[in-house]
Amino acid sequence: MPIKILVADDHAIIREGLKLILENREDMIVIGEARDGGEAVEKAATLHPQVIVMDLAMPGMNGIEATRLIHGRSPEVMIIILSMHHSKAHIVQALRAGARGYLLKESAGEELVQAIRGVVRGELYYGEGVEAPAAGQEGTGRGRASGNPLESLSPRELEVLQLVVEGRTSAEIGEMLSLSPKTVETYRSRLMLKLGINNLPALVKFAILHRIIPVGN
Repeated sequence: MPIKILVADDHAIIREGLKLILENREDMIVIGEARDGGEAVEKAATLHPQVIVMDLAMPGMNGIEATRLIHGRSPEVMIIILSMHHSKAHIVQALRAGARGYLLKESAGEELVQAIRGVVRGELYYGEGVEAPAAGQEGTGRGRASGNPLESLSPRELEVLQLVVEGRTSAEIGEMLSLSPKTVETYRSRLMLKLGINNLPALVKFAILHRIIPVGN
């Protein structure tokens, strides 16, 4: 029987591209698509996929929040996160939410096929350019903290942090995440308080140090 796959991404062109890649394999079939995390949660419950290919950054409910909900309800479903972000904090949060694989979007080709086959075999799969977390950092997140200050942030706060240090305005971030600018500013204030940072230059320096953005951005 072919592996039943659900593809979740807010860009139709990416969903279509992933479908073309996956449906060209005899052992795979795409049984559904989702445009955001909320729809992914709903379709996971009704379509019963074996594997979900989940975009990390989506409006409304993001990929990490959707992964956590789906994993809590159906732990047998294998979820692979696709992301443009390779920071350790994103990777650790995705794994703690229940993801079994993490790939960069630029690798979404033959490597995605290998990742799907790998997670179905019970493996954890880290794509090219993705650093596997240290032992004890993956899993449910109920163990001892690693001391990384980024782990105090929620998935949405981490997402806002990423966009703030990329130079996005509150209005731009709000449009991308389907939030009001005021809500974005609340997230920004809260994450800066958690990190003990009180100005944007210090936040950018922190982001470079923790590989949220590479040097030169």
